[in-house]
Amino acid sequence: MGDMTNSAVDFYPKNQRGESNHAGEFGCSLNELRSLMELRGSEAVQKIQDTYGDINGFCRRLKTSPTEGLAGNPADLEKRRQIFGRNFIPPKKPKTFLQLIWEALQDVTLIILELAAIISLGLSFYQPPGERSEICGSAAGGVEDEGEAEAGWIEGAAILLSVICVVFVTAFNDWSKEKQFRGLQSRIEQEQKFAVVRGGQVIQIAVSEIVTGDIAQVKYGDLLPADGILIQGNDLKIDESSLTGESDHVRKSADKDPMLLSGTHVMEGSGKMLVTAVGVNSQTGIIFTLLGAGGEEEEKKDKKGKMQDGNMENSQNKAKKQDGAAAMEMQPLKSAEGGDGDEKEKRKGGTPKKEKSVLQGKLTKLAVQIGKAGLVMSAITVIILVLYFAIDTFVIQKLQWLPECTPVYIQFFVKFFIIGVTVLVVAVPEGLPLAVTISLAYSVKKMMKDNNLVRHLDACETMGNATAICSDKTGTLTTNRMTVVQAYVGDVHYKEVPDPDVLPSKTLDMLVNAISINSAYTSKILPPEKEVALPRQVGNKTECGLLGLVLDLKRDYQTVRDHTPEEKLYKVYTFNSERKSMSTVIKMQDGSFRMYSKGASEIVLKKCSNILNAAGEARVFRPRDRDEMVKKVIEPMACDGLRTICIAFRDFPGSPEPEWDNENDILMDLTCIAVVGIEDPVRPEVPEAIRKCQRAGITVRMVTGDNINTARAIAIKCGIINPGEDFICLEGKDFNRRIRNEKGEIEQERIDKIWPKLRVLARSSPTDKHTLVKGIIDSVHGERRQVVAVTGDGTNDGPALKKADVGFAMGIAGTDVAKEASDIILTDDNFSSIVKAVMWGRNVYDSISKFLQFQLTVNVVAVIVAFTGACITQDSPLKAVQMLWVNLIMDTFASLALATEPPTESLLMRKPYGRNKPLISRTMMKNILGHGIYQLTVIFTLLFAGETIFNIDSGRNAPLHAPPSEHYTIIFNTFVLMQLFNEINARKIHGEKNVFDGIFRNPIFCSIVFGTFAIQILIIQFGGKPFSCIPLQVDQWLWCIVLGVGELLWGQVISSIPTNRLKFLKEAGHGTQKDDIPEEELNEDAEEIDHAERELRRGQILWFRGLNRIQTQIEVVNTFKSGTSFQGALRRQSSVTSQNQDVTNISSPTHVSLSTPNALSSPTSISAATAGHSRREGIP
Repeated sequence: MGDMTNSAVDFYPKNQRGESNHAGEFGCSLNELRSLMELRGSEAVQKIQDTYGDINGFCRRLKTSPTEGLAGNPADLEKRRQIFGRNFIPPKKPKTFLQLIWEALQDVTLIILELAAIISLGLSFYQPPGERSEICGSAAGGVEDEGEAEAGWIEGAAILLSVICVVFVTAFNDWSKEKQFRGLQSRIEQEQKFAVVRGGQVIQIAVSEIVTGDIAQVKYGDLLPADGILIQGNDLKIDESSLTGESDHVRKSADKDPMLLSGTHVMEGSGKMLVTAVGVNSQTGIIFTLLGAGGEEEEKKDKKGKMQDGNMENSQNKAKKQDGAAAMEMQPLKSAEGGDGDEKEKRKGGTPKKEKSVLQGKLTKLAVQIGKAGLVMSAITVIILVLYFAIDTFVIQKLQWLPECTPVYIQFFVKFFIIGVTVLVVAVPEGLPLAVTISLAYSVKKMMKDNNLVRHLDACETMGNATAICSDKTGTLTTNRMTVVQAYVGDVHYKEVPDPDVLPSKTLDMLVNAISINSAYTSKILPPEKEVALPRQVGNKTECGLLGLVLDLKRDYQTVRDHTPEEKLYKVYTFNSERKSMSTVIKMQDGSFRMYSKGASEIVLKKCSNILNAAGEARVFRPRDRDEMVKKVIEPMACDGLRTICIAFRDFPGSPEPEWDNENDILMDLTCIAVVGIEDPVRPEVPEAIRKCQRAGITVRMVTGDNINTARAIAIKCGIINPGEDFICLEGKDFNRRIRNEKGEIEQERIDKIWPKLRVLARSSPTDKHTLVKGIIDSVHGERRQVVAVTGDGTNDGPALKKADVGFAMGIAGTDVAKEASDIILTDDNFSSIVKAVMWGRNVYDSISKFLQFQLTVNVVAVIVAFTGACITQDSPLKAVQMLWVNLIMDTFASLALATEPPTESLLMRKPYGRNKPLISRTMMKNILGHGIYQLTVIFTLLFAGETIFNIDSGRNAPLHAPPSEHYTIIFNTFVLMQLFNEINARKIHGEKNVFDGIFRNPIFCSIVFGTFAIQILIIQFGGKPFSCIPLQVDQWLWCIVLGVGELLWGQVISSIPTNRLKFLKEAGHGTQKDDIPEEELNEDAEEIDHAERELRRGQILWFRGLNRIQTQIEVVNTFKSGTSFQGALRRQSSVTSQNQDVTNISSPTHVSLSTPNALSSPTSISAATAGHSRREGIP
């Protein structure tokens, strides 16, 4: 670790370098603390004793008090931040807008267009000698006056301009996506609070506010925000796997191993720690700093290789200085860079990667299929045009190829090439990824308002396919406001809280002490914030319910706690999911010990051998009595939906002292004081939300740790189970017995027999929850695979949340561990927010389908028109620039318009689509083909008979550089207007008749449609030569609009044809089944590749490999010539490759994930692989 500390020095603010002068103000310097935190176990204890005497001496050095904490005076806090650093880690710099533009330019179709445009530009400036042009064939002649020949460059320039437009739009979208993601990330971070003691008061502060010297209270489920030393702990166990990789929980205690490290999780117990290192000086910070440093050094090396001018370095340094400003709060387990979508998988640590989201899989596959078809069409177009031209010129007109005619012929070939590329541009639906991104980003933003904080974008869309929800009971279905409503004390069952006078005073004192001492001292009941409101419950809600009972019995728990402060507790057995109880041992005045216990009644009662009677004396409590009590007291309470808690105690002699670690002997022979029934009322909005889920075809199951009777009663109140249905409710142990074979192994077919009818799983452990979720997801029982959502709030829910397709964590009651494992955080802990998530998820799916329906109609029509037009008239009726405009409308604008449709309740009226449902249903296919037929009929009629209908000159067979014709302008205008009106049709995909339904609820849609129309008018009237347009008369405009409106009428005709009559229609865009993928590719988990990339990869890897080899050989030759080192060439090469690797986003099917671990045949690929490797290694 020694060398780590040095390399990180560059990263502290300047004033920290001179920290030795400041060390005088505090008794220890930053470096001392850092080296202390690198020690573990007994070494650390020894070091603290040698250097500081004891922990109190250490606290004095840091000018803090172990009980009172810091005074909280702002000047002191600021000074600590100056000297010991702030508690945040600067994030990786986001990609700049220029980098995003550069990435958008990598798109293959755009590169082809740019080349074509540049060639076209170059040729337009070349004037072949005039008198020879007759020899080059009549095709080149025609009506071409001087002015027109001058304007030949406009087409090339216009194509370049439209390429720039497309690039800017793409880059801007990527940039806003990144920005949103960072905003989301920082919101998640701001919401993380931590309890510290300041001025003797426990307060919650933001994690970034913590300073060295703070006394922090750690409890079960926390993610530690800084390094520290344990001052006092109860049964504390920590999961340090995020730092050490060891999965065993480490037991911490003030005298054996007091070192607590940031980024580790508290799995059990509680305690107080003295914060010793924050931010970049904490252990996690040091690791991240090294990662950051590694990245920057690499970048500099790359830059030096490429850089002639130094200004880039300056900007880099500037950026470095500003880096502190946009710094990220300390959130160790978030990905190092503060959240890049692609890093999400890595963040999930050791768990297996989740598959690519269902929708993205289907879309990428579809996009590749369409792209291939487009490529074939465009190639055929070019070949036909070239052949036609060659045969016409050289065979029919019998001309020679003369050298002076070459430029003229090349100009023709370039024109043909541009037409081919245009067909390709229109065919490739690069708007698909854009539509998905816009739709998801829009939904995520809106879901914030519905109390869903989405951490992983694709969770939003997966939620729309959910078929099952496994929900917790407490806090999700119920209000999580516990109140004791019944009690069994001194042989009497009280149906409401008894008056303190009727209870024996001995029993009353014992009960009050047992509750006040044997509960976390962080659980409190505070006065209400508003006049009318109920008192506030802080901390563990069950404990608050019991403390409420103490107040109802006219006693004060605080006086008892002041008498026995937390430091005096002798031993604490904290609550965990195995024990299902909590016990606290205190030392009495006479040297003997007393232990108070509380926990689930059936578990604690089994350990009771005595019970306090009506006089407050202990009497024997036999198994027979216990069974009677269960029948007469516990079951009736549970059937009212109450949680039953048993409170008990046991006395131990002072000598010999009991073996406290031998838990089984300690927790027995208890004396029962009372059994109380705690009510946690069902949230009023839950029954309706569950009804909606059931209507939408989603099964809700309750998985709880509670008693089966309580669980069943609550499930009936919620409507999870309705009388007369065929369902089963099981306890955890029965469930386990039924799903395991004789050897104790879990068998899938056994689970398949149970889960379809299972509605309530009670007394379940976290493992049971995980088993159930896994069993449902892996099941192939029934006609469709299940998509499962799970809610959880405890640390123990982590595995189930990770396993689920969508994990919901509770924002208020949830522990940090649960939030870390989840995909969506419910900020109000309310089940009805999940229903909103389902609605948004389905909406995303439908938005994408609407966009597809619109896009594919345009694609089909445009490609066919360009293709047939080119083959029959040697020129596409729609010019390159016009096609790019259409592309812009249908890609960017339409995806914005259709992806931002707000969801409606009607989305919840249908069953979920499931994993294998195709994207394009038969109804949609009917619409696409139907509208395609209408549009093609109109356009071909105009193309071949337009001049006679409108009485204008024909635009067909125009010579090169001919002026635009009215004829072709009318075709272009009609085409665009038909798309506009078809966009309104595309709003409905399930065959609804009223396409205008709710159109004004979406202002974005309306403004885009009107905006596009306005721009179209400008293009036609003033676009001139660049857009190949001529201004049209009013009557011509009216005809164009009438033909456009025809789309709406035709839409009504199509929707009245029943789909099931059209047997020939196929569905398209299925998800990939597991069977489609060869075995070895499934195992190749090193680099996850989606199906589209796999298709592209086979050809392109070879292509890139070839290019790379040539590049490397050229570089090597040049390097030897210039005499610099061969290393430099390789390094530059790796930087190029790593840029290629960065382009694995989904912006278009032409992007390829270029990382070739298997391609070690050439020096380049070695450097490519190492570049990739170093980036992949850099994750702790």
